[in-house]
Formats: sequence, structure tokens, C-alpha cells
Amino acid sequence: MLLDEDSQAKYLVNLLQAVGHDVVTVNLVGLMNCPDVVVLDYARQDGRVLLTRNCNDFQELHQINPSHPGILAVYQDFVVSKNMTYQTIVKAIANIEAASYSLENQFVILNQWNY
Repeated sequence: MLLDEDSQAKYLVNLLQAVGHDVVTVNLVGLMNCPDVVVLDYARQDGRVLLTRNCNDFQELHQINPSHPGILAVYQDFVVSKNMTYQTIVKAIANIEAASYSLENQFVILNQWNY
């Protein structure tokens, strides 16, 4: 899994790794401040699902070229209490895995898997 600039908090990385995910961040792979298309290309080449809060830009890139390992989009609400916590992000990913849902070539709104 590749965590975008807006999603690479150390605590989230630790939570994901604790449940067995192979996680890298854009900072770790030298992609800080790179254009989104470069980040998505890296995810494609390295076979990594991308986790981002930059939903609109990556949805647009998905529509242009939907061939990728998957994009997990975390939408933010103006009401902060409605936003996903790091724990609920990890739980939503677990829900996707439990459902055997294929992420390949999909733009997935992670918030919808938070149950």
C-alpha cells in the first residue's frame, strides 16, 4: 500500500503494518511534492494500492486511466467528528478484505466500508 502525502501519519502507518499491510509512504519513496500523476504511476509500477484523502484529483486520474492496483479514497467532512479516524480507516480496509472485494482498477470510497 502507498500512502499519499495527506495520509502518511506515522500512527496510521503503524496501525496498518500491525495488521500485516506492506506500507510505504510517498515520503519514504521520494515522491513528496510530486504531481499526483507521478504518485499514481509509482503505485502502478510497484503494484501498490494508493490510500489518499485527495479524492477529487485521484478520481479524475482514475477516470482518465482506470488501470491501476486500486485507489482508496477517504473523504473528509466539514464536520470533523464525521471524519474517519486512523482506526476506522484500518477497519474499513479490513472490511474490504473480508468481503474479498477486488481493488484492482477500482476507485473505492473507503468511507462506505466503515461499518
